Amino acid sequence: MSRRRWRLLLLLLAFFVASSVAAQERTKLVLPGAEELVADVRTLAASEMEGRGAGTPGGDLAGRYIADRLAAMGLRPGGDCGTYFQSFVLSVGTRSGPGSMLEVLGPAPRTLTLGSDWTQYGGSAVGDQSGEVVFVGYGMVVGERSYDDYAGVDVRGKIALALDGAPAHLSDVRPSRLEKLVAARRHGAGALLVVTDPLPSLDATAASVHLVSGAIAPAAADRLLEPSGKTIAGLRAALASARTPGSFALGASARIKIDLEKEDRHAANVIGILPGTDPARAGEAVVLGAHYDHLGRSGGVVHPGADDNASGTAVVLGIARALAAAGGTPRTLVAVLFSGEEEGLIGSAYYARHPIVGIDHTVAMLNFDMVGRMRDRRLQVEGVDSGTGLRELVKEAAAGEPLDLVLGDTPFAPSDHASLYGAGAPVLFFFTGQHDDYHAPSDTADKINGVGMAEVAKVALGVVERLQGAPRPAYVKLSPPRQAPRYSGAPGSAFLGIAVYGGDDSDGLRLASVMSGAAAERGGLHGGDVILRLDGQLIDNFAELRRVLAQKRPGDVVSVVYLRNGDDHATSITLDARP
Repeated sequence: MSRRRWRLLLLLLAFFVASSVAAQERTKLVLPGAEELVADVRTLAASEMEGRGAGTPGGDLAGRYIADRLAAMGLRPGGDCGTYFQSFVLSVGTRSGPGSMLEVLGPAPRTLTLGSDWTQYGGSAVGDQSGEVVFVGYGMVVGERSYDDYAGVDVRGKIALALDGAPAHLSDVRPSRLEKLVAARRHGAGALLVVTDPLPSLDATAASVHLVSGAIAPAAADRLLEPSGKTIAGLRAALASARTPGSFALGASARIKIDLEKEDRHAANVIGILPGTDPARAGEAVVLGAHYDHLGRSGGVVHPGADDNASGTAVVLGIARALAAAGGTPRTLVAVLFSGEEEGLIGSAYYARHPIVGIDHTVAMLNFDMVGRMRDRRLQVEGVDSGTGLRELVKEAAAGEPLDLVLGDTPFAPSDHASLYGAGAPVLFFFTGQHDDYHAPSDTADKINGVGMAEVAKVALGVVERLQGAPRPAYVKLSPPRQAPRYSGAPGSAFLGIAVYGGDDSDGLRLASVMSGAAAERGGLHGGDVILRLDGQLIDNFAELRRVLAQKRPGDVVSVVYLRNGDDHATSITLDARP
């Protein structure tokens, strides 16, 4: 036998001996306590994390905090290139290309400065448009108020110039940027410039309408107005006094060219590995998962996301710390803190395609999402029929605990475990219930039930311990229920049955997905659609949607105006009741 082979055998023998010793020398398991768990929640929900939006500085800061915690526990990095971070493309955004320009035409052409004088919209059509500039007031058409800024002017093939907001006498009407774009396109405009101060970012104007478009600063708009002898401030005052539209052709021409380039937006899962101590089982893994991202800034307000889902993240960290300090587990433990959950389970879907330990060697995945608001000692564990023996195993782990344990059969709730179940792994989903602070700025750390979180961690640790010694559960393929079991809103309230992208500061409400069989799907809505109005009311963010739905009852019929692939549509939807 060659010297190299002997050396390899000796190394393997040393590893097996060390593993056996480590297994025998395992210390007492110290359960995560309420103070430990709440401390992590407070850090993750702190103001400097800015709501942990995926792909944002606050989200990155939270990811680094989690990676530091995993490293301090002694878990090995399971991400890219020896790091704890598994990077993935969150979405495809845009950036300004070199060809973007806005030029005032005439005997002495002037080029306006991109970024200070004007900016293109992130959802603008790409193209080059030249033509006469026509002032169209506020660019609004409000049929029920007999107000039409396009009456009496022809904008076909021309560049429309509109003020942001609404006229003073229509202060109760809330127009959106997107509705101004839709009105301009319907009237045949070749382009639209909206006078805005300050100029918006590309991300904030990412919703697409098929029209060359952008924003222009008031001082730059005054240069377009020079041939007419008018100013933006003067026009605002005149319209406020007249209380009627005052649109007119400026007697000037311009050229606008939109050049946008695709730009990937990245986020990262944070992964730590605790190698198995039993050589015969170390090639198999139990996965602990929770998403650490939240909505970030939504509607301009930070959403701390203490329960959703700093709580689940804290429980995963607490369990991983306890098991590492005790000397490990026979099977490998993989702790995965996902990003991109709020934007459609993107991070967990990526992990399911690129697992640290193959899905065929994944014993089970335990997911923790919103486990920080236990009431009446009630703990829900979903997915107990996704693998053989899981129901009995969970009951055994919770035996003797003073809990109201509610076991759910199916694994189809819209959280990260669904990605791994779809890939072929048995899953369990730990959840302590819905509440009115869901996806609201009021989901703060002071409302967390630390004792309840410690109870969740204790039961979950019991499940992990039993999974480490028991035969592997066999994966069971189940049929999805007609409706997913989790919906936003209070019990009995009206709902649409949608999942929305979190942290999206763009106008309109962009749908991540639509639940099978629910009201939104029956009304024809699809994932990727952007809701503009619901029941006639402007919808800029998820909070606005919740506010409107709170005024409705199941069975009410609401009108919905939405965009799909840059085109506007309208539908009527009969609202369901939350089960």
